[in-house]
Amino acid sequence: MGYERQADFGTPEVRSDTQVTCTIDGRAVTVPAGTTVMRAAALTGGAIPKLCATDNVKQFGSCRMCLIEIDGMRGTPASCTTPVAEGMTVHTQTPRLQKLRKGVMELYISDHPLDCLTCSANNDCELQDTAAQVGLRDVRYGYAGENHLDQPADTSNPYFDFDPSKCIVCSRCVRACEEVQGTFALTIDGRGFGSKVSAGLASDSFLSSECVSCGACVQACPTATLQEKAVKEIGKPERAVVTTCAYCGVGCTFRAEMRGEQLVRMVPWKDGKANRGHSCVKGRFAWGYAQHQDRILKPMIRSSIDEPWREVSWEEALGHTARELKRISEKYGRQALGGITSSRCTNEETFLVQKLIRAGFGNNNVDTCARVCHSPTGYGLKTTFGTSAGTQDFDSVEDSDVILVIGANPTDGHPVFGSRMKKRLRQGAKLIVIDPRRTDLVRSPHVAADYHLPLRPGTNVAVLTALAHVIVTEGLADEAFVRERCDWDEYRHWADFVSDARHSPEFLEPVTGVPADALRGAARLFATGGNGAIYYGLGVTEHSQGSSTVMAIANLAMATGNIGRRGVGVNPLRGQNNVQGACDMGSFPHELPGYRHVSDAGARALFEAEWGVKIDPEPGLRIPNMLDAATDGVFKALYIQGEDILQSDPDTKHVSAGLAAMECVIVHDLFLNETANYAHVFLPGSSFLEKNGTFTNAERRIQPVRKVMEPLNGYEDWQVTQELARAIGLDWNYTHPSEIMDEIARLTPTFSGVNYARLDAEGSLQWPVNAAAPDGSPIMHVDGFVRGKGKFVVTDYVPTDERTGPRFPLLLTTGRILSHYNVGAQTRRTANVAWHPEDLLEMHPTDAENRGVKSGDWVRLASRAGETTLRVTVTDRVAPGVVYTTFHHPATQANVVTTDYSDWATNCPEYKVTAVQVTPSNGPTDWQEGYEELTRRSRRIEGGAMEAAE
Repeated sequence: MGYERQADFGTPEVRSDTQVTCTIDGRAVTVPAGTTVMRAAALTGGAIPKLCATDNVKQFGSCRMCLIEIDGMRGTPASCTTPVAEGMTVHTQTPRLQKLRKGVMELYISDHPLDCLTCSANNDCELQDTAAQVGLRDVRYGYAGENHLDQPADTSNPYFDFDPSKCIVCSRCVRACEEVQGTFALTIDGRGFGSKVSAGLASDSFLSSECVSCGACVQACPTATLQEKAVKEIGKPERAVVTTCAYCGVGCTFRAEMRGEQLVRMVPWKDGKANRGHSCVKGRFAWGYAQHQDRILKPMIRSSIDEPWREVSWEEALGHTARELKRISEKYGRQALGGITSSRCTNEETFLVQKLIRAGFGNNNVDTCARVCHSPTGYGLKTTFGTSAGTQDFDSVEDSDVILVIGANPTDGHPVFGSRMKKRLRQGAKLIVIDPRRTDLVRSPHVAADYHLPLRPGTNVAVLTALAHVIVTEGLADEAFVRERCDWDEYRHWADFVSDARHSPEFLEPVTGVPADALRGAARLFATGGNGAIYYGLGVTEHSQGSSTVMAIANLAMATGNIGRRGVGVNPLRGQNNVQGACDMGSFPHELPGYRHVSDAGARALFEAEWGVKIDPEPGLRIPNMLDAATDGVFKALYIQGEDILQSDPDTKHVSAGLAAMECVIVHDLFLNETANYAHVFLPGSSFLEKNGTFTNAERRIQPVRKVMEPLNGYEDWQVTQELARAIGLDWNYTHPSEIMDEIARLTPTFSGVNYARLDAEGSLQWPVNAAAPDGSPIMHVDGFVRGKGKFVVTDYVPTDERTGPRFPLLLTTGRILSHYNVGAQTRRTANVAWHPEDLLEMHPTDAENRGVKSGDWVRLASRAGETTLRVTVTDRVAPGVVYTTFHHPATQANVVTTDYSDWATNCPEYKVTAVQVTPSNGPTDWQEGYEELTRRSRRIEGGAMEAAE
């Protein structure tokens, strides 16, 4: 599309079953009751002048530009605060209104710089447009009096500037910060003529304040007061492409606004059904990595990881890779090869990688990082409900009365949805947080948890069973729902199990560390508080009992009747942009696309007929098994697309040993990542801005990814995989990702109604999309569970094998921070490092005092698996005996201390429970020093001194 500003209807949409009709400037319009005159006029194509009004915040009525006249009513009310009434006759343009508006606009302009021609917002400024709209041609008031024109700009934020000299104090930025983001970082300081926008205290800049750089204020600003630095540097965009963000599993829709082949800014798309026009610092601003100097744009090969890389042509790289794969297959057998798909790549690219492995390599040795984070979700929800995905859309939270968040930190990991959740909490919904840490949801401006259950890491199942104990023994279960929708005999067996006295909150308090009274209160609130919704994250799945915890959550939802309608449900918050899609596309060694087991002869027959090859009926190897087999000398080649297992997977020493034992490691990525230290072939990848395809977010929403610019490496990722497939002898001839999606639809029942034409027309679709649900499925299990009857599963608490003791008395748990994403390969190559330049270890004041350390000190973090050093921050966010860190920076190598313990059903690693000791340190460990030297040597390129900044 060309460039034009997104439509702004002035005030938010109103939902009502009642319709009212009025006449505006001679045109009849029918709208829901409660709709403002301003919005009604905009819906008819009219445009009432406005400055303080915008449709993503509540009406305010301060600028006095939107005045109207109404037959039979005295005065000139503001259209933004006046609701439409039946039979109302409105006039938006009269001589009286013209005179009033022009006078008000003169006052604004008299205290505003007259630098329109050189202003970076020229021709993209609402103040400028409104001045033209009211016919302002001159200003009667001079600049001799007191004004605000000499106020200095705040340029501290790395992404946008604040120029108070251009501020008209419309309060749109303040209201957006409050109503949309929910951070309350901005305020109007002073009164009258002295009023000004302030970011926190008088001593605060935007960077030092509580601002989270979501961009809501920038988007709301009608002038150049708040504006992206990139707009000032590059200029006004000239075209825009709507696409989907490539960060977390929320799946925000953005307009990528371009000038030539240069991306100027990413603006959240108001029609995006996942984000509803909001964004976070990553999606809004942290896209600079796509053109970072560290990007590798040419294929490279080397015979040994001790040698420098050698740049080669695509033809030579693909030919060399194909010969190596064939050599290894002939020498060691076809089971010696495997591949890893990426949760950051598109559905189409992921589908092709698993197809390459099954049809080209001849085995099922395919795995994905989705198993390393959310495979217990697939196992647990498929067992209990019949589908391997969450039950709700994000809009559902608007109807929730009680929200239970367990093992998730939405404000950091899924910030746009976190803001929507906070908005519902400010409206009166109740909140239960089950987390070892005091996350921002527990206590932040205008939001406080009714119950925070700070459980001991590893005791999720015990806490959930204790909640169920209270609900069942106090007669709070919804037995009518259970009798109708679930297997009654299984329910009775489960109810007898949870009713046992050994599952009471009092009995389990010494195990969980959660006060029994608080746990009982939380259980009663969830069971009796109305619509109850459960949201969970990696703090649930990344445990040795991850699958058991997911099933315990499902048990709780079924027992209370919180399934099958808006406002309820079981909702996994996926960590990466296409974790759901990677699972859907058959990235597991035991499942074909659509979650059909490889032993299912009927399912195999469909794929065999389509692909013209036989498919191995035996499950393949998971990543840990591949690494084990490599160290045993029987697994020799690995194709890794868009994944950095050396930094992201547990027990780093085990991963490095496995990679070092292979003869051909192929890394297909944007950068020479940590895994590439052990690679023999590097195939440069393309960013989400350079490709077409689809992502599937946490709510099962399939959304288009559209190419914004041509791939800097010459190929989209699906094309690279196709060329590799051709090089090893497969006859693939796709010309566009839409053809791959057509194949997915033919082979995958839940996608059978999906195609690019529908996605372009409707924006997105939520699977299943098929004959039974032709329009998609925003809410699952409405009339019954996919599996028939809901299945209650007894989930006995089994303590993890990872125990604390005299040598390792503390428990380490890990997570993410707002400004970074996963292993940081993308965000570390943006200005987001201004907020989080290194991984820090959070420690309770008591534990810090006992060890003689204070905030900023270097400490040694050691476990049975390994050790690393990093700096400590002392905080009461964590409980005594618990420490917490992130894993975004390779210099820390946090996963060198995590162990190989994993979920009993899926092998999902137990990242969240590691017994550790913390002691003062003078510097890096031997492992860190050796790893730094390995990295330096590994990133040498013949003919250059390239040593990528990692």
